[in-house]
Amino acid sequence: MSHISPTSTDYPPGKTPAEQGGEPEAAAADLEAAALKRAKAEKIGRYVAMFLMPLLMVSMLVGGYLAAMHAPTPNDMPIAVSGTAQQAAAFADSFEAADPEAVDIRVVGTAEDARQLVLDREVAGAVSLADGTATLYTAGAAGASQSGTVTALVAPQVLAQGLALQSEDLAPLPDNDSAGLGAMFMTTALMLAGYMPLSLILSNSPELMRFRRFVPLLAGWSALIAALVWTVVGPVMGVVEGHTAAVLGICALSVFAVGSVQLFLTRIFGPMAVLVGMLFLMVLGVPASNMSMSVHTMPGIYPWLHSFLPAAATGESLRSVLFFDGNGVGGHLLVLAIGAAAALLLTLGLDALKRRRKPDAAPLAINVASLHGGPRPKRRRWRYVALAGFPLAMVTMMLSFMLGAMYQPAPRDMPVAVVGTTVEQAQQTVSGLEENMAGLFDLQVVDSADEAREQVRDRTVVAAFVLPSAENPTASLISNEAAGMSQQQVVNAVFGQVAAGQQVELKAEDVAPLRDDDSMGMATMYLAMGWIMAGFMIIVVGSTAAPASRPLRKLIPIVAAWAVGISAFLWVIADVFVGAIDGHFWPLLGVGAVAVFCVAMFTAVFERFMGMLAILPVIGILMFLGVPASGAAMSIYMEPEIFRFLHEVLPMPAAVESIRSILYFGGDTVGSHLLTLGIWGAVSLVLLVIIDRVKPPRTEPYPVDEPAAQTPAAAKEKEAVSV
Repeated sequence: MSHISPTSTDYPPGKTPAEQGGEPEAAAADLEAAALKRAKAEKIGRYVAMFLMPLLMVSMLVGGYLAAMHAPTPNDMPIAVSGTAQQAAAFADSFEAADPEAVDIRVVGTAEDARQLVLDREVAGAVSLADGTATLYTAGAAGASQSGTVTALVAPQVLAQGLALQSEDLAPLPDNDSAGLGAMFMTTALMLAGYMPLSLILSNSPELMRFRRFVPLLAGWSALIAALVWTVVGPVMGVVEGHTAAVLGICALSVFAVGSVQLFLTRIFGPMAVLVGMLFLMVLGVPASNMSMSVHTMPGIYPWLHSFLPAAATGESLRSVLFFDGNGVGGHLLVLAIGAAAALLLTLGLDALKRRRKPDAAPLAINVASLHGGPRPKRRRWRYVALAGFPLAMVTMMLSFMLGAMYQPAPRDMPVAVVGTTVEQAQQTVSGLEENMAGLFDLQVVDSADEAREQVRDRTVVAAFVLPSAENPTASLISNEAAGMSQQQVVNAVFGQVAAGQQVELKAEDVAPLRDDDSMGMATMYLAMGWIMAGFMIIVVGSTAAPASRPLRKLIPIVAAWAVGISAFLWVIADVFVGAIDGHFWPLLGVGAVAVFCVAMFTAVFERFMGMLAILPVIGILMFLGVPASGAAMSIYMEPEIFRFLHEVLPMPAAVESIRSILYFGGDTVGSHLLTLGIWGAVSLVLLVIIDRVKPPRTEPYPVDEPAAQTPAAAKEKEAVSV
């Protein structure tokens, strides 16, 4: 006997009330229940997307970059050796025996052969043995860090064999790009311009994704980006001089190749193609490009990736043209051309296959009604202007802010303490040094070495130069590697020359050396970048994916939970998976959560007015200005003076200095940096309360089919989407 509920009927299972002639009310109830179920599933899906996209992007950035660059170690570094057959073979055997995994030695016949291999970038360096002297050939333009690594490998071997060491840079970097950052930032900007617009177009204006419409648009876009990049780095900033046609051609081909590959990826992965593009073009591509750090100091996969990823092909092409008279550019351009052609052919084939399988397929859905957060523009022209303006602004800011800050590093009033036997002796030394190094250092007389050491430790000064005395005829240089490797390298080089000029021995003392597992200090920078990126991504993605989260009563608990969760997850990546940090879970969790939350509130202020376009001012302030001002990648005393002011007020420097303080200095300055972050968060929260009282935030996405969609032009556009 079956149980009959008050609302049940006698019609067979699987039949609807309408099919059995049941009551219209029952049919309406079923339809309403189904609609509620779909709405609930959609709501859950939107919140999942709100968290999933930032989680994947931030974890890829932090995990990928740290895994590649946190502890660079020579790995099969190619080095050529020339000399007499017996001498060269003996040197090569001894070199390889010292560390077989570090070097890959090639014995060549003559010094000229060795030099040419360096200029062809087939080897990282070369040693020519003759008459008791070993001449080391490097090419600074092929990578400043690579030249330093080669020197560090070769010098001990040369000295161990009783040879005199001479060095010659066959391709030094020019004065207008003394750090070699021009090609690196150009490459990064070109990758960004190639893949970023595709996800925006797919979500906002999918009618532009038709092959026959997209390819000519991509060609024009590539030419526009090439002209923009060349203008900024050439006539405006002077980083690049000459080679106009070659640079324009490489830039245009690079953007076209990346855009073609990304078009194919969107056909396979849809909106998620942005993650695939970010993985191969940025997370793997930038380290594998060989631009910032030699691929021969990274895990073994990167030299292989260097052979075919577009970032490597673009960067090496620019490097070949700018510094090596075009030597070797053909192979790299061929990689870009083949990649573009293959991607377009595969896209054509996939489109044909889809049309054959589903000739009546529905048009692509429009997921983002507008980029500016308001109603969908009635005219396509304004939508297209926003689509183009977004990546154009990103590229311009990256090159002008970040490259502009760091492409000509030189010490500017870098604070250094000087200690003498007496104050008069120290003051006399300071006066003499200031005559020869005017403007480079801010030299300060300190009474004792202990006081100077404490100032170095608390980062009041970059270093301390302790003069020799009758009791101690050796001079000392006290520095702080954990406070910034670039500034330590500068003071070591300069005061090493000062000591040599005074004909005294110089003893180096490092009050806070970096850990072996983070020998470049990358953990500090990338963990801070992860916090900042997690803060603004949750707002930008959430406002589009889950607009119901926008009211503060919902947004604050959501962001608070996200801040704690992502901060813990990034610690797991940096410590457990990569090993770039060791412990300090609770302080890093706390500071990270505060940083993420405060950045999110700041981003929400702009999002209220600009929608997705809020990312432009936010990333400009927090990242493109924040990274140079943080002192993580380069000392603020080697950049324009404005960045010293920004170092004291921006969230990114506060995050970086908090991590440094926790990891290396017992958390000595965390309180002041938390205050900086807290001010940004509190002011932003107050502004949000005021804004939301004046204009409550919209909690539903704007409709795509606005009245203007019924106009003939809009109808024609809608028809074109389905073709």
